Amino acid sequence: MSFISAVVCVFVITILTITNVNGIAVMSVDFGAEWMKIGIVSPGVPMEIVLNKESKRKTPAVVSFKDNTRTFGEDAQTIGIRFPKNSYSYLIDLLAKDINHPIVKLYQSRFPYYNIVEDSQRGTILFQHDDVTTYSPEELIAQLLRRAKTFAQQSAQQPIKECVLTVPGYFNQAERKALIQAAELANLKVLQLINDYTAVALNYGIFRIKDFNETAQYVMFFDMGATSTTATVVSYQTIKTKERGYVETHPQLTIIGVGYDRTLGGLDIQLRLRDYLATKFNEMKKTPNDVFKNPRALAKLFKEAGRVKNVLSANADHFAQIEGLIDEIDFKLKVTRDQLESLCGDLYDRVAAPVKQALKVAGLSTSVIGQVILFGAGTRSPKVQKILQDIVGQELAKNINTDEAAAMGAVYKAADLSTGFQVKKFITKDAIIFPIQVVFERETEGNVKQVKRTLFGLMNPYPQKKIITFNKHVEDFSFSVNYAELDHLPETEILSIGALNLTLINLDGVAEAINRNKGENRESKGIKAHFAFDESGILKLVNVELVVEKTVTAESENEEEGTFSKLGSTITKLFTGESDTPEKSEEKPVEEPKPEEPKEETLNVTKKNNETTEAKNATDKEPKEVKPKIVTIKDPIKAFEKILYINKLTKQQMEESASKLETLNTVERELNRRATALNNLESYVIDAQNKLYEDEYSQACTEEEIEQIRTACSSVSDWLYEDGSDADAETYESKLTELKQLTKDLYLRVLEHKERPEAINALKSMLNGSNHFLASAKNLTKETNPDKDIFTEVEITTLQRVINETQEWMDKKIAEQDQIKKSDPVKLTVRMLSEKMALLDREVKYLLNKLKIWKPKKIEKPKEENKTVESENEIKEEVQEETIEKPESEAEVIEEVEEAEKFTDEENHVEL
Repeated sequence: MSFISAVVCVFVITILTITNVNGIAVMSVDFGAEWMKIGIVSPGVPMEIVLNKESKRKTPAVVSFKDNTRTFGEDAQTIGIRFPKNSYSYLIDLLAKDINHPIVKLYQSRFPYYNIVEDSQRGTILFQHDDVTTYSPEELIAQLLRRAKTFAQQSAQQPIKECVLTVPGYFNQAERKALIQAAELANLKVLQLINDYTAVALNYGIFRIKDFNETAQYVMFFDMGATSTTATVVSYQTIKTKERGYVETHPQLTIIGVGYDRTLGGLDIQLRLRDYLATKFNEMKKTPNDVFKNPRALAKLFKEAGRVKNVLSANADHFAQIEGLIDEIDFKLKVTRDQLESLCGDLYDRVAAPVKQALKVAGLSTSVIGQVILFGAGTRSPKVQKILQDIVGQELAKNINTDEAAAMGAVYKAADLSTGFQVKKFITKDAIIFPIQVVFERETEGNVKQVKRTLFGLMNPYPQKKIITFNKHVEDFSFSVNYAELDHLPETEILSIGALNLTLINLDGVAEAINRNKGENRESKGIKAHFAFDESGILKLVNVELVVEKTVTAESENEEEGTFSKLGSTITKLFTGESDTPEKSEEKPVEEPKPEEPKEETLNVTKKNNETTEAKNATDKEPKEVKPKIVTIKDPIKAFEKILYINKLTKQQMEESASKLETLNTVERELNRRATALNNLESYVIDAQNKLYEDEYSQACTEEEIEQIRTACSSVSDWLYEDGSDADAETYESKLTELKQLTKDLYLRVLEHKERPEAINALKSMLNGSNHFLASAKNLTKETNPDKDIFTEVEITTLQRVINETQEWMDKKIAEQDQIKKSDPVKLTVRMLSEKMALLDREVKYLLNKLKIWKPKKIEKPKEENKTVESENEIKEEVQEETIEKPESEAEVIEEVEEAEKFTDEENHVEL
């Protein structure tokens, strides 16, 4: 366990009392464009980074297919160099995009060897893997998430079903929903999508809780990853909350400013260097073939460019070298850091923009930023650090783990959201970076006017619920939900968002609802549409309803009392998700709403407390005035929502994708089973052959058995290297079963000969201890010691008989075993010895327990009255002598008990 994990274990996580420890572990995945890091929380191992099969803390987000075999991570990268078209990476940015999206076009220019086609059903993209097989980005990401789940389950040693996933903060509604569906295909329940910068900020904050107070502290996180760059301004402070009936103080982080560049990252620098190396090789003219037209050569150059880029972050120059780049020609070229920076000059010019954008949105200057903290592999570049330092005018902080902070922050959130763990409360307030508005039409003086109303503004915190009210509509109507003004973003970023229109919502049954609720003393409060922006940053239309207020007098209340008693509560939950229109609307006097629900203001008239006594008396004499009550009626209206951007996978498409992935999983399981069976068979053959040369095995085996085993092993070995190389798992397992059956008796005899001496010594020790205990027990009978009448003569005799029989049996069996060869069937087994020990142990423990509970009888002396002081003193002295003498006999018994327990602990409890 790392130091950070140990600190978190002690400082912030407490495992709750758990009745069933299976199935409570949760995980996080920081799924980036290039790497995925996995965090886990399980009983006894809180907040830890999961290791992959190579025992590394991060895994390349790559999946490859070759010869019906699927590989992940570094193995997939290796296949990707030889067969680039069969290896898929940098997938996260392709979610929920059509084939003409600028990000897709950029991806095709970066990796021209992929055959990307359009999904005619959804309008998204597919990778054409072969003539009959295609993969969507969701399906490929699902396979990687399932691999991450496998690593986490191996670490936790129990099934895992729930997770928190990090997501780029600039992901729109379609992209977030697509990632959740990818997790569903991997059989993972997403507790929450957390923005990557929020996860980093949370990880930073949980180690500095004691440093926060009521005054806001501002910190900027600058993250340059593989494909994107983000600057985030975060405020930390403590706030007071009242949730459980009393005031508590908790730390809180609030996202107050975000700036980003979706296409600026380490990948761009790596591609620039790749193209530079390719150009230099072509200039050498060692072959007529162009490396730009050879996918395998480009893949080799891309890998080497990544290595050289990382080395140049700490060195002024380095050699790029590749063996057999193309046409068996080697390539070697010296590259300096200055050359690399010159190649990427326009990229470095874009570094400042996200920082300036984040400060502008937050409304802060660099002077109030306490720290600028680096995150992401791209920030290791000296050039990037110099640019940042010039902008913010202060030293840059590097006090978080640039690879693991997001995964650790996300797994903290996962532990908080799960039911199996309790963590120290840390409130997180994320912010909306794409404002959302509602657009509808309204008739004014015969003209139709388009009206726009902001629903969620820029940097509004979420999760949050909001209501928009339509007051003028009396017939069925529709309204749309769109992204609002995005003037704070560059034009290129607006294009990358994709469709700006989100949903079209048609309402049905408006007129009918209004007519149902017409009547005397009724006032319409309009049609209210309830929206929720949940913790994952996904917008949802919860429900739509007509709200009417009715004034109820005492007379009308009495008339309708029976009706009201049947209708029950009138204040329904604001976010029930109901869509069907009820036949009857429910009515009830307004109750005080819950704190989180939007409140309807009502006028409450109250009397002053400083009334005079005369006024009170007059009031008592006169009948009290009964004031009218306000009843709220909420009548649900059907709402039909039409998605205007990329659609989610339908239920049928999800089933088809799940079936396709399950086929791959089945093939993988069979391949793993076959590989395991082959390895087990080969190992067993070699092990059996070697054991026949060891004395303990050769002495316990007859010549005939040795010949049979050697012949069988040789036969299997020859078969493995000839006809058996392509056999299936079942055949290998069958061969192994036959060999085990053949060697079973030999291995059992060797085991018996090895374990028998220890078992015999254990029984001898028990017999010695039992004899010692028996000698003591004989002095605790009525015949030998009337004051210590503990054991009966029958009990003593029974123990004596068991000891004698056990001794005789052991001597006889040892003699029989010594007279036969080691290769003969065993006559004295460890099991026999264990059974005899259990029988003897039972008899001794019975008497020992009886000894423990025995207490000497108390002797009561009669008390005489009217004694003189001298006689009373004599009695006291006698009693005192009694008190001193009495424990002597009891002390002897206690000493005997302790001696017996010592014997039991040291001699009876023998491991076999």
